[in-house]
Amino acid sequence: MRNMNNIMRHELIGLECCVECSKNKAQTGIEGRITDETIKMLVIGGKRVPKKDSVFVVKLNGEKVHIDGNAIIARPEDRIKKKIRKW
Repeated sequence: MRNMNNIMRHELIGLECCVECSKNKAQTGIEGRITDETIKMLVIGGKRVPKKDSVFVVKLNGEKVHIDGNAIIARPEDRIKKKIRKW
């Protein structure tokens, strides 16, 4: 089950998402459902947003979870298998 501790090891497609900050200021504030994910991009509401240098806020079980885009740069199927180090 997805929760805020293991969200990076689960599928992101289908979740409501907002771009909190991005290197490209025009992409900050884009909201919508994640419809596709590639190695370097998320498609949110029909717009392509690079993962690199972006911070995403995902709504999960009524809570807002912040995800650093630099931490999820990988193919979705490889990211799910990858071990995430805890601080």
